Amino acid sequence: MGIDFHSKKNKTSYTTRDADKTWVEAINKLIPVEEISNALDIACGGGIYTKALSDMGVGEVTGVDFSEAMLEGAKQNCKAYKNISFKHGNAFETGLHSNKYDFVLERALIHHIKDLNACFKEAHRLLTDGGFYIVQDRTPEDCLLIGDENHIRGYFFELFPRLVEKETSRRHSSQHVMAVLRDIGFKSIEEVKLWETRKVYENKEHLLDDLRERTGRSILHELDDQELRFLVKHIDNSLENKGTIVEKDRWTIWKGVK
Repeated sequence: MGIDFHSKKNKTSYTTRDADKTWVEAINKLIPVEEISNALDIACGGGIYTKALSDMGVGEVTGVDFSEAMLEGAKQNCKAYKNISFKHGNAFETGLHSNKYDFVLERALIHHIKDLNACFKEAHRLLTDGGFYIVQDRTPEDCLLIGDENHIRGYFFELFPRLVEKETSRRHSSQHVMAVLRDIGFKSIEEVKLWETRKVYENKEHLLDDLRERTGRSILHELDDQELRFLVKHIDNSLENKGTIVEKDRWTIWKGVK
């Protein structure tokens, strides 16, 4: 089934939250954000992290996405930001000028891409000499951690084993990512693990409502309505916490320098 990123009914699916301080702190440790004047967010989706880069002090931020529908949602999400612009394009061919950007971010993108070489080569072309490249995604190991009151995603795979093959088959190993970065010519390559707070819910019912709407979780579009109801009931029974729930996902972040 899968999510249709080009459908207008999904245009706000990735606009409903803000980047958490855990992510902001991680990026600030990896790159000198205060020195970045021009950043590019490739596969920006609804503009959550485009907006975060602006809030962190980046002078100009450009968001690129292959979906016109997503860009429509992103423009609405970032309408108050005069230093943010958007362009329709893809990770292999953005149509933007070479050697222009101090920082390129690609978050939650590469699991949709088989040809990392072409993707990373385009980012290398866009960056200024000494520019920073941040790739953030999940490795197979990140995806399959057990479920608990923080790692809600873990329940998806425990309940529906078929999702394990779907998820792991599209995830790249850290060794492969770093090897391709080196092959393209990136230097000072680093790998960092991050438990990023995805969202804080006032109570369990707010989390369950979010799951019912499949908000910002493409993997849930692999389930039909009956399976989704079964998942929500399973998580409801599994979580004893009736107060605030802090949902976290584990990610791997790779940094390279041109």
